[in-house]
Amino acid sequence: MTSTATRALTTPTPRRRGIHPDAVRTSTSRRRRSSREPRKSIAFTLLMSILVSYSLVPILWLVINATKTQSGLFTSFGLWFDDEFVLLQNIWETLTYRDGIFVRWLGNTLLYVVLGAGGATLLATLAGYGLAKFRFAGRRAVFAVVLGAIAVPGTALAVPTFLMFSQLGLTNTPWAIIIPSLISPFGLYLIWVYAVDSVPTEVLEAARMDGAGEFRTFFTISIRLLAPGIVTVLLFTVVATWNNYFLPLIMLSDPTWYPLTVGLNQWNAQATGAAAQPIYNLVITGSLLTIIPIVVAFLGLQRFWQSGLSAGSVKQ
Repeated sequence: MTSTATRALTTPTPRRRGIHPDAVRTSTSRRRRSSREPRKSIAFTLLMSILVSYSLVPILWLVINATKTQSGLFTSFGLWFDDEFVLLQNIWETLTYRDGIFVRWLGNTLLYVVLGAGGATLLATLAGYGLAKFRFAGRRAVFAVVLGAIAVPGTALAVPTFLMFSQLGLTNTPWAIIIPSLISPFGLYLIWVYAVDSVPTEVLEAARMDGAGEFRTFFTISIRLLAPGIVTVLLFTVVATWNNYFLPLIMLSDPTWYPLTVGLNQWNAQATGAAAQPIYNLVITGSLLTIIPIVVAFLGLQRFWQSGLSAGSVKQ
């Protein structure tokens, strides 16, 4: 009896039950992998699908209706193509309507974006980096002012800005759009916060010990470490300037200086009034052409959206 019990206790459990040890290890590893894999939530997947559809359906509607004629916009279903496919014709009419005023508006918008958004990104980068890496009197006061500026909406400053520029004689000029666009409190704050951790102080001290000046250190070392933050601020300012509507609306009265947003709204307003000449097909096609540069900008700049550029730059 004792020898039988001893043999039973010393016999490996898997073999005694007819289970191979490799099968036990395989099932155990599968359980560990399944515990590490993220769990799929049906509710979360459904919610994300709704949000994606909500974002893509307007773009799909814009693309489809840009292929229709003026009459086809009202005789066919909005999310399906008409019998006539006139996308190329609509693009040509949009670019040549009123002696190519759309091309002029596109050039104006690019001018405001390059000078306004580009200048805002540069100033935000310089100011945010200086506030993050240099200590000086009144730094806390500057921080409070920046936070206060972020909380004030741009529309609330439009009328005071118009009155000030009117006194300076700068209304109805490109400077009335470019100069206000140079200020980006949110961009400054973003660079400030990002530079605190992305640019190690030890790297700056090592560069100074090697004899590099502050400007050389910034343009050769710091600006590379700040690249993801700079690209983020650039995208924010480009989108804000490209979609700017209210400020050009009150600042500009000459259609030759309109950006695309104000110009397309003027075309859309042609459907009302005594001499109504609706050109909804051109408005829709122009809107489609307007969003293409923004998409290109995102696709072109996303490769710079990287993190961890400073990893390993400081020896721990």
